[in-house]
Amino acid sequence: MVEARLKGINKVRKRLADGRMRIHHYHRATGRPLTGEPGSIEFLEAYAAAEKTMLQHHAGTLVQLIRAYTLSPEFEKRAESTRKEYRRMLTKVEVKFGTMPIPALDDPRVRQDFMSWRAEVARSSGDREADNRLSVISAMLSWARDNGRVTANHIAGFRRLHKSDRSEMIWLPEHIEAFMNVAPVELQRALILALHTGQRQGDLLRLAWTNYDGHLITLRQGKTNRRVDIPCTAALKRMLDPLEKKSTVILATKSGLPWKARYFKSQWEAATKKAGIEDLHFHDLRGTAVTMLAEAGCTTPQIAAITGHSLKTVSSILDRYLARTRVLASEAVARFENASSTDFANRLQTKAPQPDGKDAKSLK
Repeated sequence: MVEARLKGINKVRKRLADGRMRIHHYHRATGRPLTGEPGSIEFLEAYAAAEKTMLQHHAGTLVQLIRAYTLSPEFEKRAESTRKEYRRMLTKVEVKFGTMPIPALDDPRVRQDFMSWRAEVARSSGDREADNRLSVISAMLSWARDNGRVTANHIAGFRRLHKSDRSEMIWLPEHIEAFMNVAPVELQRALILALHTGQRQGDLLRLAWTNYDGHLITLRQGKTNRRVDIPCTAALKRMLDPLEKKSTVILATKSGLPWKARYFKSQWEAATKKAGIEDLHFHDLRGTAVTMLAEAGCTTPQIAAITGHSLKTVSSILDRYLARTRVLASEAVARFENASSTDFANRLQTKAPQPDGKDAKSLK
């Protein structure tokens, strides 16, 4: 149990002459062997000594700053999936810039070093990966500046190479119908839950039965740590109430096991492909839910109370997504046609012009 909490340990399995298998443990960063059984005092002392050696070796360098950042309370507050992705990219940063002295980060010319590296990454791994690596560095430097470790973040506000415009990427009724016709029932449940709550995939896959009291779904969002209380629609209750609780989570696989994110993604992509749906992701259901709430007449604060977005984000989503649907436009035209104040406009038709305006009525 103690071993699981230690970071940076490699396991190497070796078969002995008598056929038995022995596991050797090594400290990943230093390569030092860790003696003793995992969890024992000897093992912990060996691990602590290796960590101390590593810190002494990297004192005053970017590696030390990365270690401090990943152990900070601010980093721990990020979602687990975010921390995992940050660590992956920071490992790449260590390989490239690990020996850079921390004082060099205060030199404005360091921006050129980071931007040049981003260009290399863009050529080998794509614009999005390159931007994301620079974003992680920027987040770390902002933390370092706020904590007095550097005086400035010289890559703050960099212009991104990757431009992702999903302003028209919402699930229309025909997409939803096509998906529901071919997708396994376990994925159909995920779609219904997403449309009726507007929550992220990760939060929905973690959603437990204890979060549902029969009328209200209460959860704390992993990305923002924001608590949301969502009253269930009648349709959502009709789906949830009869379900057999095979698992602690609401969304489970056919065998009743919690979904693994990667497996869920592969199954979802297979279902959308079978339905003939292109360029739509699960995350687009979140924007779709916002749009549907707006079309139902909900105000921006009401939508934010359901989805957990900020008011500014809701407004931004509506600016981009509502142009994709015709519901509000159709309702506006219907009101225009039936309002007494627009009666004169609705009676207008073309006619031949009258000479000298003899038939024109006086406007008084």
